[in-house]
Amino acid sequence: MKGRFAYLYLITDAYSRKIVGFHVSDDMRVASAIVALQKAFDQKPADAIVIHHSDRGMQYCSNDYVALLKKHHARISMTQNGDPYENALAERVNGILKTELISETYPDLRQAMQHIARCITIYNYRRIHSSLNWQIPDNVHKQKGPQVKKWKNYYKKKEVQ
Repeated sequence: MKGRFAYLYLITDAYSRKIVGFHVSDDMRVASAIVALQKAFDQKPADAIVIHHSDRGMQYCSNDYVALLKKHHARISMTQNGDPYENALAERVNGILKTELISETYPDLRQAMQHIARCITIYNYRRIHSSLNWQIPDNVHKQKGPQVKKWKNYYKKKEVQ
């Protein structure tokens, strides 16, 4: 999209790293973010407990977005400030998509949407993750119980002197 931006809204399951809802748009409107969120809710198992964590972007704080979260009994969690470590999972998923799968430019929005959908399919169903003990997100998404943690803790507790 020469001279224009496209925005990718992602809803990622923290347990499995699977992208469960997404939407590509040429705007930053609340309605575009809601499309991704609704896709995630549409495929959510009835008994799943949802904790929705996000940054404090205006889309995620909006009345309509929060109302949809509440309608689906989601618990709402938000970052306290602009520290990327507070939303490290989202930053990591974005980084993987941008560096490994998604192109930097597209001829138009339609082609961007089609290619990004294919990229997310690859991410969800073919790409192994070291943080998932070398498993694929969709396989982990079908599992229950604790996962072997393979990621760093950047917030180590300080020793009391």
